[in-house]
Amino acid sequence: MQYGQKSNDVLGTANRGTPVESGLCSLCRVDCPGRCETWLSSLTGRATLYPRDFGKVTAGANNACPSGVSYDTLRIQGRLYGNQGLTPGLSSSPDDCLFHNVGLETSFGRTRKTHIRLPLMTGALGSTFIAAHYWDCFAVGCALAGIPIVIGENVVGVDRQAVLEHGRIRHAPELDRRIAIYKRYQDEYGAIIVQLNVEDACNGVAEYIVEKYGPDVIIELKWGQGAKDIGGEIKVGNIAYAAFLKKRGYLVDPDPELSEVAQAHAAGAIREFARHSRLGYTDVTSEPQVREAFLKKVTALRGLGFERISLKTGAYGMKALAMAIRYASLAGIDLLTIDGSGGGTGMSPWNMMETWGVPSLPLHAKAQEYAALLAASGQPVADMALAGGFAREDHMFKALALGAPFAKLICMGRAIMIPGFLGSNIEGALHPERRERVHGNWERLPKSVSSLGASPEQLFATWHTLQGRLGAEEMERIPFGAVATFTLLDKLGAGLQQFLAGARKFSVQAISREDIVAANRETERETGIAYVTEAEDDVARRILLS
Repeated sequence: MQYGQKSNDVLGTANRGTPVESGLCSLCRVDCPGRCETWLSSLTGRATLYPRDFGKVTAGANNACPSGVSYDTLRIQGRLYGNQGLTPGLSSSPDDCLFHNVGLETSFGRTRKTHIRLPLMTGALGSTFIAAHYWDCFAVGCALAGIPIVIGENVVGVDRQAVLEHGRIRHAPELDRRIAIYKRYQDEYGAIIVQLNVEDACNGVAEYIVEKYGPDVIIELKWGQGAKDIGGEIKVGNIAYAAFLKKRGYLVDPDPELSEVAQAHAAGAIREFARHSRLGYTDVTSEPQVREAFLKKVTALRGLGFERISLKTGAYGMKALAMAIRYASLAGIDLLTIDGSGGGTGMSPWNMMETWGVPSLPLHAKAQEYAALLAASGQPVADMALAGGFAREDHMFKALALGAPFAKLICMGRAIMIPGFLGSNIEGALHPERRERVHGNWERLPKSVSSLGASPEQLFATWHTLQGRLGAEEMERIPFGAVATFTLLDKLGAGLQQFLAGARKFSVQAISREDIVAANRETERETGIAYVTEAEDDVARRILLS
């Protein structure tokens, strides 16, 4: 779907709200009855790759070169001949060079490699209630698909059952629950990544994790995210809970302990309280001081026993981007996630989301440029994940190509959450006794779903695949939202394989910047990617005159 287009007749999809660059609605609701492309892909899977109603239709795309600078203004190259990256044991025969033989497995990490089945990871799923309510769906689906999942900031701090003694965590049931459900279904692929912000560090979250889980968990230092340039936030409606969060050390706005605020809340004039996290590095005033503090923190984490450490940075300017890339190199960071403006959120000031920071495409283009500069100087470059407004397989291909060879995987937030909502709503509608437990929002299936079937076996394209893999007894334990998540990830993987096969790249590691072209001159200038008719033009002229 082109940016700004609300419906796609070819796929039979439509946006309920205003679509953004990712193709998702700007506001994605947990109770939505559909029917955006991601929503439909969570049910029908690979079928969503193709036009609907085969045999009754023909289809044509709008392929005009768009204006502006965004991932929509990059186009994917195809190749006429050859192959690269064939899996050992496969031949160059057309019988072997099939798209489903394209290898999607990859890895990241400086010394200890983390292996993944699909070059994809989740965004940080932290202290928002959505992350808590639908965690089982996200975690089980991602574990079964073999991709990393990120437990975001403040999960321990907002947990009323967590026990702190002398300011340090001694018992963290919500964090433990999240780790346990993912690990139950994890094999040798994927990983649990736990974010560490200012409050988490003060509460001893890192020490708790390494003491209980050892080096199997990846710890992630957080500098920022694409959605905002202040700390993490949530809203709570219960004034007692708001007061609890203030006692935990958070900034709560408005202050629930003020008598006038309590009166306004009782009268209904104040309905919610915003909990804010602290900003980092406020006690340093220069780049060398930040470098020293960062390297000291990484050294301390390694001293605790962490073998793998990641860093997430937001849509700051070029100075902060260079600092992230250089410090990650110096510290031996295993993964650097770079989140551009356009990235999603559970809560951020809206006008901040719309007006702050560097958009994803120019930020990612500069990240690749700076990484290449560092590599040319002989310095190691940390593996990168690119984030900020991705939802489809073409987004994955373009970002991996733009960031090649340093970008190893793509980070998706809101897109991977949609199947969790959808599956839970279906499960609650089909099994009313489970509705409250799974946080389902439907009393009955809407027509958008019932037109596809009436049972999970009919509704989810990968139901029988998972049942064959897990067995009928274990399948009974799997949330429908996890099946929907697995279905979406299967579709994304198949779509990425098709793009790679068309580029004659038979492993995701073979992708390169030559596999994309710029659709307009402005994008060419900002990214360094050749304009569509100038890519390979010199070779074309030699062929003509040979």
